[in-house]
Amino acid sequence: MALSNPALFVTLILCVVVFASIEAAKEKKKSTKIVQTSSASAPSAGWFGGSQASPGDDAIRTSCEEVEDFVVNVRRELHRFPELMYKETKTSAYIQSKLKELDVNFSPGWAVNTKTDRITGPGGTGIVATIGTGTSPVVLLRADIDALPIHEEVESDIKSQTDGQMHACGHDGHTAMLLGAAKVLKVLEASGKIKGTVKLMFQPAEEGGAGGKRMVEEGVLEDEPKVDMAFGIHLWPALPSGTVGGKPGVVLAACDRFEIMISGVGGHAAMPHLVVDPIVAQSALVSSLQTIVSRKLSPLESGVVSVTKIEGGSAFNVIPGAVTLWGTVRSLSTESLQKLIKSVEDISTGIAQTHGCNATVRWSPDYYPPTMNDDDLWFGLGEKVASKVAANGEVTPTNPTMGAEDFGFIAQSVPSNFYLLGQSSEKMKTDWNLHHPKFTMDETVLKRGVELHVRSALEGLAMLAKNKKSEF
Repeated sequence: MALSNPALFVTLILCVVVFASIEAAKEKKKSTKIVQTSSASAPSAGWFGGSQASPGDDAIRTSCEEVEDFVVNVRRELHRFPELMYKETKTSAYIQSKLKELDVNFSPGWAVNTKTDRITGPGGTGIVATIGTGTSPVVLLRADIDALPIHEEVESDIKSQTDGQMHACGHDGHTAMLLGAAKVLKVLEASGKIKGTVKLMFQPAEEGGAGGKRMVEEGVLEDEPKVDMAFGIHLWPALPSGTVGGKPGVVLAACDRFEIMISGVGGHAAMPHLVVDPIVAQSALVSSLQTIVSRKLSPLESGVVSVTKIEGGSAFNVIPGAVTLWGTVRSLSTESLQKLIKSVEDISTGIAQTHGCNATVRWSPDYYPPTMNDDDLWFGLGEKVASKVAANGEVTPTNPTMGAEDFGFIAQSVPSNFYLLGQSSEKMKTDWNLHHPKFTMDETVLKRGVELHVRSALEGLAMLAKNKKSEF
């Protein structure tokens, strides 16, 4: 009957067309949403969730990219003139000159060496700078400034000008990144966007001198306004450039170092029956120390005992009166570290006595605690900041490492996060391990370090203002 009525037939056709158009529009809209949320180029989620990026997000990244040349130049200048722990006089003066150029307030003279009987150098080369209101809340950003007693084997126009000294652990990059963050934060301060205070801690003597502990003892965390949370970064050759690694809990190990002197009675090598040979005793000791981890720690605990240096004797035909061993013990907890320390002492004494010798064991003035990422701070801020900065848009989970860091002294005092900034490039050979004479930096990642600092500071202050520290 519809076919015999042309008007009705036309009406039905129009209804079908309109309905089909509506359904097609719905499908197109749905499809568009799926593409946007799954595309790598789509806007990423905000710091604390939601579909929008934080206000000013693009501006922050742009500001950090704009200081790249400044940061790279600072890093190169520092790399040419490395200085060892507690002797970073020129390095400290250079940092102060840059802070003055940026019109950033600072106080020098931090980290005076109180262990001069064991460690050479006067110290006092640390610097604390402040940006913001000068009132609470307070976020601390930290960088280390000292170099290592290593002869650089990388031929370049920025090679170390001091023979036997080298920035082989990336501290020149760490310092440059923090100065870059200072440059960005100073601009934000002028526009009133820093709601609180950011403390910038330039710390000497990280490489075994516990410069971080000295600064904690001197009040870097407790001086008003008191620090509420802290962040640090380490360049990491084990991760690809552009990635940011980390995890909640233990990131780096607790550490101590030992010096063991085995004393006997020296004499002619042709008459060993007339001497008490410390060489034989130390040989047995080195082997026995390797049983500590396998027999003194639970299989569920992690530990390292390494002998790294042996010194004794002066001629092929003379049995020396004493031999000295140096090395390190490391674990993922202070409790396990104390077990390792006691075992080293017990075994050293026992082995020495068995061979008719005496053993004297000395430890460093300050053992390093493990570096811990506060769980609440990591899940509430650190993980999201790292994901925002990383090129792949996500944090790279990492396993704990037996490397040690005296950022641990800060982390045991205030909630802290420590990021590992990947710097292993496919375009150049930058995967040499830390402390290697061929260690080379991928300078393209430095701007990401600046961004990590800036975002951590701004979001840390925002979190503190919002939560009033109730979550910490």
